[in-house]
Amino acid sequence: MSAQSSTSSLTALQKTPIAIIGMSALFAKAKNLQEYWENILGKVNGITEVPESAWNLEDYYDPDPKAPDKTYGKWGGFLPKIDFDPLEFGLPPDTLEALDSAHLLGLVMAKQALEDAGYNQGKEFNRETTGVILGGSGLWKSITPLTSRLQYPLWKKICQKSGLSQEQTDKIIENMKAAYVPWQENSFPGMLPNVVAGRITNRFDLGGTNCVVDAACASSLSALKMAISELIEGRCDMMLTGGFDTDNSILNYMCFSKTPAFSKKDCLNPFDATSDGMMVGEGLGMLVIKRLEDAERDGDRIYAVIKGIGTASDGRFKSIYAPRPEGQVRSLRRAYQEAGFSPATLGLVEAHGTGTPAGDFCEFTALNEVFSENNAEKQTIALGSVKSQIGHTKAAAGAASLIKTTLALHHKILPATINITEPNPKFKIEDSPFYLNTETRPWLSKGETPRRAGVSSFGFGGTDYHVVLEEYTPKLPQGENRIHHRPQSILLWGQNPEELRQTCQKALEQLQSPQGSQVYIELQNQSKSAQLPLKVARVGFVATSLAEAIKLLQAAVKQLQKQPQAEAWEHPQGIYYRKTGLLLEGKVVALFPGQGSQYLNMGREIALNLPEIQTAYQKLDILRAKAGLTPLSAGLFPIPTFNEVDEKRQTSLLQRTENAQPAIGAFSVGLYKTLQKTGFKPNFVAGHSFGELTALWAAGVFTDDDYYYLIQARGQAMAAPKGATPQGAMLAVTGKVSQIAQWVEGMANVQIANYNAPEQVVLSGLASEIATIEKILSSQGYQVTPLPVSAAFHTSLVRHASQPFGKALDQVTFHAPQLPVYANVTAAPYPKDLSGMRQLLEAQLLNSVQFVQQIENIYAQGGYCFVEIGPRQILTNLVKQILGDRPHLAIALNPSRQKDSDVQLSQGVMQLRVLGLPLNDPENAALTVKTPSSKRKGMILKLNATNYISDKTKALIGAALQPDSPAEIEPSVDSQTVESKCEEVKGSENEEILASIPSVNPYPSDSQPLSEEIPTLNLSIVSRDQTVTMTMNNAISNNINPLLQAFYQYQQSLAKVHEEYIKHQSQSFQSVLQLFKQKEMTAVAQIDELSTPAAASENSKFDRQNSEVSSVSFPDPTPFKSEPQPLRTPEPQPLNTAPQPLPTPEPEPVHISPIVNYLEPRQPIAAISTPEPVSEVSEPSLDSIQDDALSQALLEVVSEKTGYPTEMLELEMDLEADLGIDSIKRVEIMGSLQEAFSGLPKLSPEALAEKRTLAHIVQYLREKMMVTEKKIA
Repeated sequence: MSAQSSTSSLTALQKTPIAIIGMSALFAKAKNLQEYWENILGKVNGITEVPESAWNLEDYYDPDPKAPDKTYGKWGGFLPKIDFDPLEFGLPPDTLEALDSAHLLGLVMAKQALEDAGYNQGKEFNRETTGVILGGSGLWKSITPLTSRLQYPLWKKICQKSGLSQEQTDKIIENMKAAYVPWQENSFPGMLPNVVAGRITNRFDLGGTNCVVDAACASSLSALKMAISELIEGRCDMMLTGGFDTDNSILNYMCFSKTPAFSKKDCLNPFDATSDGMMVGEGLGMLVIKRLEDAERDGDRIYAVIKGIGTASDGRFKSIYAPRPEGQVRSLRRAYQEAGFSPATLGLVEAHGTGTPAGDFCEFTALNEVFSENNAEKQTIALGSVKSQIGHTKAAAGAASLIKTTLALHHKILPATINITEPNPKFKIEDSPFYLNTETRPWLSKGETPRRAGVSSFGFGGTDYHVVLEEYTPKLPQGENRIHHRPQSILLWGQNPEELRQTCQKALEQLQSPQGSQVYIELQNQSKSAQLPLKVARVGFVATSLAEAIKLLQAAVKQLQKQPQAEAWEHPQGIYYRKTGLLLEGKVVALFPGQGSQYLNMGREIALNLPEIQTAYQKLDILRAKAGLTPLSAGLFPIPTFNEVDEKRQTSLLQRTENAQPAIGAFSVGLYKTLQKTGFKPNFVAGHSFGELTALWAAGVFTDDDYYYLIQARGQAMAAPKGATPQGAMLAVTGKVSQIAQWVEGMANVQIANYNAPEQVVLSGLASEIATIEKILSSQGYQVTPLPVSAAFHTSLVRHASQPFGKALDQVTFHAPQLPVYANVTAAPYPKDLSGMRQLLEAQLLNSVQFVQQIENIYAQGGYCFVEIGPRQILTNLVKQILGDRPHLAIALNPSRQKDSDVQLSQGVMQLRVLGLPLNDPENAALTVKTPSSKRKGMILKLNATNYISDKTKALIGAALQPDSPAEIEPSVDSQTVESKCEEVKGSENEEILASIPSVNPYPSDSQPLSEEIPTLNLSIVSRDQTVTMTMNNAISNNINPLLQAFYQYQQSLAKVHEEYIKHQSQSFQSVLQLFKQKEMTAVAQIDELSTPAAASENSKFDRQNSEVSSVSFPDPTPFKSEPQPLRTPEPQPLNTAPQPLPTPEPEPVHISPIVNYLEPRQPIAAISTPEPVSEVSEPSLDSIQDDALSQALLEVVSEKTGYPTEMLELEMDLEADLGIDSIKRVEIMGSLQEAFSGLPKLSPEALAEKRTLAHIVQYLREKMMVTEKKIA
């Protein structure tokens, strides 16, 4: 076949693969992409009861599914609140409540996705050819209240029919209307789903296709399909796609209740035997995609590659709502046909998996048919659904699944599906290619085939989509490519124990401050590579969260107070302390364990977070695949089980020599390579039994490839011959070793194989005789433990292994050791001649292990610090028994099978650092410190999926729900309530903002300077004023009626004052205009013109009216006895030898509530007063006077028309980009100015439209007035 014909046979996606280069996510309990992924890895359940912010359970919930107008579902996935700055997206605050939350949150997600792709303010792209296609359904929670408000004719008829008077009817209708957000110019676009995409292209100035597509629950993948077409067909170069669904309203719940589809339980468990229905969720997920070739050219970070997408419809069926396997089968087959490879090569399928019994069974039936017909091996493909964690996010469901699967490929991790206790027996999943993955596990590829995954989404109406993904490269993610956190090390130090305690105390206070998260990152970064002089006191620990760091630091401070003179201690919670470090140069020993130390899921967490161990396992998998053997990962990280029988079978499989030895070897190598990155360099190496092979590798005797070949060959050689029943066994015996020999002498096929400790040996021999000696020694008081091995090692019973292992040794190259390697057989260093090394290594199979003498000889040569590098702590305990009370150190890097292996690794490294070894953290890359941005002022709102309602509207709604005759206002009662609340805030632990962690001064004032330089421990935390804000509910709880009454009285007075204010503005402006008519006068005389008795009288009148409004009776919002002062954060200070008293922070003004703040009278534009006679240089210019008046007036009008507070507005703000002021709003603003200032010249809308900023408008008006003045003159 010619190259041309071969190319023409390729599908569109084979010719033009699509790269995923950026993502963003907002789902239940996840504010961003990182939290979403970490929740998936951590198996976090995001399902909660319906919150009050969504709807009231008392109003609508009924456990009876048949109850009319009620829902039996009360659980779901709800979005957390995130920060939203209207100014950042050019949205006037008074438009927000007319927009569905999807519009607002969509902007945030689009920004985050572009930033994640690297296309933020620092990296430009072709905006003209960038489009937005999203999946979404109707925004019913916005439509419903607007429609409900229009039902007043029906309300009127019902009220009149009920015998109510016209006055009562009008009052009721007025109140009912007030309970809904009113219609306005933004209401129509605010309820349209397509405007979500349009708003994004508008804000980010994108010129490509924008639209929103609706395919029900398959909307996101439908949008992806269309976005891919835009790229493949060349209309766009980059696309933002995904989906959104922010509707968990009561309407949504009622829809699924009456289908019925909801689960009656409190958790969602798709594919489980007890699954009985679905749960809805809210969510937004977006992806940035490009042609793979372009992404590579532009240097983009590529998460994964889209290889195929299949679409289909169910066709004619018994019901348009019921799922049909035939349609899903079509979409699956089409997807893999386009991808160009078999579905049997996949390792993961992210299913639609809603949890409905009928839907799950239908989907599994389709999957099983397609994958089985392609000869996929049984139970080799993980099956799961993220809906078990976040609920069914409807139109956003495909995006949620696609993001999860993309991150799984990127990180080489098989994510778990939660809440499954037993697979649905109807599926017969054990006979299918699938297994339910209920544990987070490393994802090792199938030989050299890249990792691949599929994602399904199926929607109401029989619309079916399936997407096929592939990992980008076989390289594992490094450093910044991993988006989830791993355990972090914290190391603190001081000149002496007391100074260390002070440092710890200050660090603790900083971590507990509002800036604690930032301090935590600073501490981690400074701890990663800190190199400490031996003379300083030091304490270290490993934490997985800020909360845990605080807890451990509290324990450290307490222990330092209890034992101020101790030389060293180790807290059971994992805290390590030494008064000074130890000089360990030339004294470090690396020990490698042998068979018997293995366990299931060995090093799982390290493999999830760091590349070295997974790389080692992967190389062995590839090696075994070439030999036709089962992948090592299949036995090491077996599929999850649901009963003890299967679990025991998996444990037994790993114990087999051909599996155990290469597994231990690969784990030890990965662990050692990880340790090498920290700077670890041993002076001696030794191993126990099989571990000796690893010790030789660590000393440089074998290359990596030769080592992997040998550990595979040794395991295969020592396994029982094919067809033979294993006859060997081993028994650990603890007791008087000197007397054991006499019991063994009478048994021909039992001998001492290992001399492990002064009172422990291991017997090896025929299984039958081992059973006999076990009974004898047990009766004599010895402690006996059978070992989990499948052969009688180090005896003649494994002679069958000598020849094949010898042949394997002939295939590799020996190199001279770079370190002393102590041998098991001789207890002495290996000879330097290569032939002697080979002979000794081969002889080790049949001879006893002299481990006790090994350790004694190493200790005699200066070995002092023994580090066990491999699974468990068997050798560490043996070393402690051998050396007894003699000074030594013994540390294991993976002591427990039950605990997190990555935490244990980091703790082991921290112990070594505290001891005095100059090591770094296992991951030395610095974390990003998110410093407070220096951007202009903003109005930060807290938004979730619930539509935004302003405080003003909330007050109106509250008033509509209040009785017609509110109680009398009693300021004293309300004042007491507010005062109580304020005192609660004042006394809180977070009131003070403490100084940053100071530097460590290397030269104490009361001691001689140290000869070594001490590293600085300095956190450059950005100080920020902390505002204690009390919400409206707290400030006016139980007193809403009096406060609202006061508010309404004030509003009436304010309207009168506003009228006077307009008059005042007009007169002041006329005064300004007079300045241009009297140029011949001096500036002082012109200012005197404005200070006439009439003007002063007018200003005085206005001030009196403001004072009258202020006298309206309402609760005192400031009950403090003294004037509150701003709270200031102390600057970071260096640490002195003695503790420095922290500055006493001044109290921050306490803001009671939006309503109470609003009751304060607005400040009028200051009148221009007559200045004292001064020199000519300091006289105010005409321009400055005019600009000040114009600027202030313009800011006031813009504030009134947009809802932005005047203090937030700046003249340099862009009218459209920053403030969202369109041409219509601009005309309204100018009209208000002309209404206020009758002398303002007529304005040209065309010319005005060209002015981009408020400052440009001021300049334009100034020029127009100058022209007018000239004409008058």
